[in-house]
Amino acid sequence: MRIITHFVLVFFVSFFTQQIEAQEKSYEKKIIVLENLKDDVIGKEKEALKRQIQRINKQIKSEEITIQKGTELKEVAAKKHALNIENSISIIDNKISLLKRNEGENFALNDQMLLDDDGMFNIDVNGDRIVSFNSNDWKREVKYDRRTYVDPVIAVGLNNAIIDGQSLEDSPYKFGGSRFFELGWAWRTRVFKNSNALRFSYGVSFQFNGLKPKNNEYFVVNNGETELQEFEFDLRKSKFRMDNLVFPIYFEFGPSKFNQSEKRIRYSIRNQFRIGVGGYGGFNIGTRQKLKYTQNGESVKEKLKSGYNTSSFVYGLSAYVGFDGIQLYAKYDLNPIFKDAAIEQRNVSLGLRFDLD
Repeated sequence: MRIITHFVLVFFVSFFTQQIEAQEKSYEKKIIVLENLKDDVIGKEKEALKRQIQRINKQIKSEEITIQKGTELKEVAAKKHALNIENSISIIDNKISLLKRNEGENFALNDQMLLDDDGMFNIDVNGDRIVSFNSNDWKREVKYDRRTYVDPVIAVGLNNAIIDGQSLEDSPYKFGGSRFFELGWAWRTRVFKNSNALRFSYGVSFQFNGLKPKNNEYFVVNNGETELQEFEFDLRKSKFRMDNLVFPIYFEFGPSKFNQSEKRIRYSIRNQFRIGVGGYGGFNIGTRQKLKYTQNGESVKEKLKSGYNTSSFVYGLSAYVGFDGIQLYAKYDLNPIFKDAAIEQRNVSLGLRFDLD
């Protein structure tokens, strides 16, 4: 907002100057414009000093610097901005004196705005600099201690089911063909004030858990119970998919790198080992089955969308361990896949998780 106001002021100076030149170049009005610029210079420098002192006070409060060091930094900042005001006002006063002495004769107020490599925003009049500000002071203040971050999360891998009374090796689902995919967002908040060893991670994700039955079988609902039955034709593909909306929660552990500057502190977990332990809860938002087979010499594709008596509420345990943004990821549903089943089955997944920070 401040930079917009400043541009508006400069535009006004340019427009106003053109008008007064058309009216016999009344130099008295040019002097009024320059007098107003002095107030703008003082206001901008005082505001910049105020923000700098606030940053120093935060450092003192968080014990990043001592009170004595903070006092020294405040004195340096006050002298800097006082000199900025003094020099800028001197330039403007000299320009006003020139106008008065020559009664505006042979003087044109041509203003030029410049932004140099150091981020300084300047206004030159006839080759003389009358206003100079640090454009960085107009930017939104950087949060000194950012404790919460948000990252997109993607996970992929193998999916299957653990069935009561059976080992995973005896699963009726294909190991290579049964897969899962997860897409979501994760917020990560530092638990302790002065340590990033423990983080609380929470978010929202879409999970797509797929199962591919073996032995030419597919799912049917028989007397209120979902079970596998042999299909009457040769299946080229039989895939069952459950779509869930879940809300994961983790406690994340691991080292981090501490970075500190005058304006901010940051704890970075890039290129660091991390481990997360937690769980999730949510809802089943869709269940479908896809069949491909040949009937009477013709290729047939069927997409069957139904409830299949799957659990409406899903919840489970999950964990990940890895380095930087790549982790080994596992999850296990505590709820049964199918309600009212004679033999309970629970979904289990193993794969890779990617934090896209």
